[in-house]
Amino acid sequence: MESGVTGLELSESYYREFGEPMLREQFPELLPQLAVGLFGSGSECFGFDDEVSRDHDFEPGFCIFLPGEDIVDRRQEFLLERAYAKLPKEYMGFTKPKMQPVGGPRHGVFRTSEFFREKIGTEDGYLTATQWLTMPESMLAEITNGKMFYDGPGEVSGIRERLSTYPADIRRKRLAGNLLLMAQSGQYNYTRCLAHGETGAAALAAAEFVKSTMQTVFLLNQVYEPYYKWSFRTMRALPKLSLLAELCEYLITTDNAEEQAESKYDVMEGIAADVIDELLDQGLTKADCGDLEKHAYSVNDGIEDAGIRNLHILAGVN
Repeated sequence: MESGVTGLELSESYYREFGEPMLREQFPELLPQLAVGLFGSGSECFGFDDEVSRDHDFEPGFCIFLPGEDIVDRRQEFLLERAYAKLPKEYMGFTKPKMQPVGGPRHGVFRTSEFFREKIGTEDGYLTATQWLTMPESMLAEITNGKMFYDGPGEVSGIRERLSTYPADIRRKRLAGNLLLMAQSGQYNYTRCLAHGETGAAALAAAEFVKSTMQTVFLLNQVYEPYYKWSFRTMRALPKLSLLAELCEYLITTDNAEEQAESKYDVMEGIAADVIDELLDQGLTKADCGDLEKHAYSVNDGIEDAGIRNLHILAGVN
């Protein structure tokens, strides 16, 4: 077994060795209409797979995406599914399990429209402002992660490109909401909760501050935040404010005893200062102070679309 191979490497190698020849030999007339790649759920799609993550849903495989039935009909789809199922069950020491993973198959033959509709509620990657604001960010991360190995018509790649980053106004709205929550939870409520003797509430305030900080850092990097268990790992590799990952980890892994509370509050203020500096560097705020709440409203004021700007400032937080 080649233990050092990543899931994406395994998938692409399996496709090149078995999938591509199968498509070229058995479906030469369909190949120009197909797309092949691996993206979506699973640590391998983010490049985070390791020996631990290989205990489930780790197998040789890839996704074949089909256009509408007017181009590739149901019979052709069935023949593709059967041909895919006949590909080798074992490769590089990894074996395809007989049972499907929780949530359905991650490899195989899919209709492009059905795949994207299930993931993000739209077939073509065009989202309304409401959809952009309410879409779980982890879903957008899954749609744009991984790698395409082949895309004849370019449809799948086009959808992924349309969804690759937030529109400017949507980014501002989501930033504004998270900045406000950082202000309320860290700069205001954390110490007040402790003053009331509510250590549990203070712990929640610290956790809320960290959650909002991380979302803010991802937004400032224009990178989607993945599912929470991969957030810290991804944040540490970001080009901007990546060092805040360690500070955020400190805030939620230490208790709120009196001798640590002041130190934790100072860390929160330091994080706030770093975030404000980045907001200013990117020209996202006109406020001139250390109060994150004022910066939140300044970021919101910069939204060009009046309909989005006038929504509640927390409309983009989920």
